[in-house]
Amino acid sequence: MSIDYTRTRETMVEQQVRPWGVLDVRVLSVLAKMPRHAFVAESLRHLAYADTELPIGRGETMLKPVLEGRALQSLQLQPEESVLEIGTGSGYLTACLAQLAREVVSIERHADLAEAAQARIAAQGCANVTVRCTDAFEWNPGRSFDVIFVGAAAAEVPERFVEWLNPGGRMFIVHGQSPVMEAVLVHRAVNGTRIDSLFETDLVYLAGAQPAPAFTL
Repeated sequence: MSIDYTRTRETMVEQQVRPWGVLDVRVLSVLAKMPRHAFVAESLRHLAYADTELPIGRGETMLKPVLEGRALQSLQLQPEESVLEIGTGSGYLTACLAQLAREVVSIERHADLAEAAQARIAAQGCANVTVRCTDAFEWNPGRSFDVIFVGAAAAEVPERFVEWLNPGGRMFIVHGQSPVMEAVLVHRAVNGTRIDSLFETDLVYLAGAQPAPAFTL
């Protein structure tokens, strides 16, 4: 049986994303148009618009649509802004970011995921995206960005990521201890940083950002 992806995508937006308080017209428009099913394995396409994480290989997952919508809305992306995405994954959110900003640099530590994501992103006509295969804790971008999106959790907000923000820039990241973590927006100002709490969630940890092992007797 064939799936009407357009209708399924509209249902995702109206019954999952919007009820979670995502009301930004630009964000809703991108989610309503971007073919999420084109970023997952064919065997999982019937679940592409479901309210669930999806496996994409290498132990990585695709975020729930509601989390993607909340993250995009919280960043308040502007058309002239540059974005760094840490954790390309399937490339879906990368392509969404590319529709809302001037430029997206996305890093992914798994070469096969990076290559597959680059192909999917290119197939959507996103010419303003660069995907690099590298580790976030070994890489130095040599520049700064207006916005950073971190696609996995960290026990603590990595200071090195904050330093990659332009003054006035902001970063979406989930931090804390599983199973109760907090999604926050980190703002970088000339005189320091401000952290705004957004909502509670639970994500897998970014490689290198896990909590220190607890000492037990």
